[in-house]
Amino acid sequence: MKYSIAIALGAAILLHPGIAAAETFRSFVCDDGSQFVAAFYPSDPKRAHLQIDGRAVALRKRLALSGARYTGGGITLSISKAGSTSIKHDKRAVTACSKL
Repeated sequence: MKYSIAIALGAAILLHPGIAAAETFRSFVCDDGSQFVAAFYPSDPKRAHLQIDGRAVALRKRLALSGARYTGGGITLSISKAGSTSIKHDKRAVTACSKL
């Protein structure tokens, strides 16, 4: 019985690769000293999930001419095609960020 459950679970993962797909976590440090972690999930391609200033924020993907732009909760995250990243949160100025 245990083997049939394991085989069924393995077959489900093979048939639905999105279930087994790993999420991507990226840690950033910004020029103003702030830090945040961004998570991108293959099952939720239109959102970026941030942990910033001690809170979790889900940002919706918006139209961007070059790269990706996500907004929500007073935060705008921009990632260019070249890989440069900037963030604007609350009433602070836009600041450049780099990966840790």
